[in-house]
Amino acid sequence: MSASAWPLRIAILGTASSGKSTLAAALAQRHGTLWVPEYLREFVDTHGRVPVAEDQYPIARTQVEREDAAAAHARALLFCDTTPLMTAVYSRHYFGGIDAQLEQLVDQHRYHRTLVMAPDIPWVADGLHRECEQVSRIVQDLLLEELARRAIPYTMVQGGLEQRLAQVDEVLGC
Repeated sequence: MSASAWPLRIAILGTASSGKSTLAAALAQRHGTLWVPEYLREFVDTHGRVPVAEDQYPIARTQVEREDAAAAHARALLFCDTTPLMTAVYSRHYFGGIDAQLEQLVDQHRYHRTLVMAPDIPWVADGLHRECEQVSRIVQDLLLEELARRAIPYTMVQGGLEQRLAQVDEVLGC
């Protein structure tokens, strides 16, 4: 595990429009700490396009660099809106596989807890992102397959924001 033991990093995974960012921000506010926004959003806005295969590792690496920078200023918990694993899932779906560098980054980077957003809130299109509601369902299945393949335990978080916050607090023992 390349991530330091402190603060505890909490991975928040899920497809587009599953509530990751909303939950991460709310959890950070609730616990008086920081959250790391999904770099992919910034990448798409900055470049004005969706990523190609060659962008996958740099996107995941930048996500980890931002986590590491935030960890230096976070309190006991750091909420991570996506991880290299999610980038790997998208690589598998859109590009037919996970390149060696990205695979290594995923293997080296672990989290204290992994939360998966249930696809139970209304789906909303997200700018230039290429994903549609049907693709989101496919990606959700691929995510669960990757978690099982890598033997990463996770908690499925569902319901409205207040329900999700309560579920996460229970998982974290808060």
